[in-house]
Amino acid sequence: MRIGSAPVSFGIHGGADVSKLAATPRELVAAMAAAGYTGSELGPPGFFGTPEETATLFADHGLAVLGAYVPLHLSQPDEVMAADLEGMRRTLDELAAAGGDGLAILADEGDEAIIAHPFRPNAERGLDAAQWDLALERLAAAEELARAAGLRTSFHPHFGTYVEQAPEIDVLLQQSGIGLCLDTGHFVLGGADPVAYLREWGHRVNHVHVKDVRPAVLEAAKASGNERIDDWWDEVSVPLGTGDGPLEEFLAELGRSDYDGWLVVEQDGAPATAETWDRIVGDQRHNHDWIAGRLGR
Repeated sequence: MRIGSAPVSFGIHGGADVSKLAATPRELVAAMAAAGYTGSELGPPGFFGTPEETATLFADHGLAVLGAYVPLHLSQPDEVMAADLEGMRRTLDELAAAGGDGLAILADEGDEAIIAHPFRPNAERGLDAAQWDLALERLAAAEELARAAGLRTSFHPHFGTYVEQAPEIDVLLQQSGIGLCLDTGHFVLGGADPVAYLREWGHRVNHVHVKDVRPAVLEAAKASGNERIDDWWDEVSVPLGTGDGPLEEFLAELGRSDYDGWLVVEQDGAPATAETWDRIVGDQRHNHDWIAGRLGR
């Protein structure tokens, strides 16, 4: 198992305001390599330049391009999904230019209603049967788009979307054949046990995000009635080993499995500024070494 990083650990994700980012894309990649990572996922389409510039940048720093997050509005109008697929095509071009070994990591993007009101009891305000049929049809179309480009796919259940909770993850796995991106943090926040899913569905896991979280932050926001994710999300994801995720048990179980893919560290946060850059870089060194120590390296 190899240890990878992701731009989201430096606050780079779709919709993020990177105008105050304290580093250039080249400096970001250099920081990942210096921390010991041997690969990384990509950022939003075009963040690292053209597909050719992206491939060169990562190669110059000895980093493999191991995947890219692809948001899909699985329950939204056709024109919204069409725009998502156009963005996916740009991401596929970047992955192909880098050698074509990276995964297109598909995820539901939810809608305005669930973003405005992210807290919901189990299965409440989820997709109905017709909406699930549409979502699975659209997911199949995205998978075919990736296959046509010679690329593989994985699906990432994500907090604040319609594929978040255990019953929703079960529908996805039972009614599709797509590989599973198991994100330890998002599983915990959505009420799904990552260790149990690894034991039952390990044969479908083709990508892993190692993330530590503090569910108490989410619970406090829920208790106070603060549903603005941007107000507290930066406090949810923490350096590995300092949160409440079952990471030791998960990694031990992963070691007993047949998984031989990437372990991608993700520590979600706001874009790194001049004031936070050193702390964020230090966190990513800690995260790499924390996992490496548990892998016996």
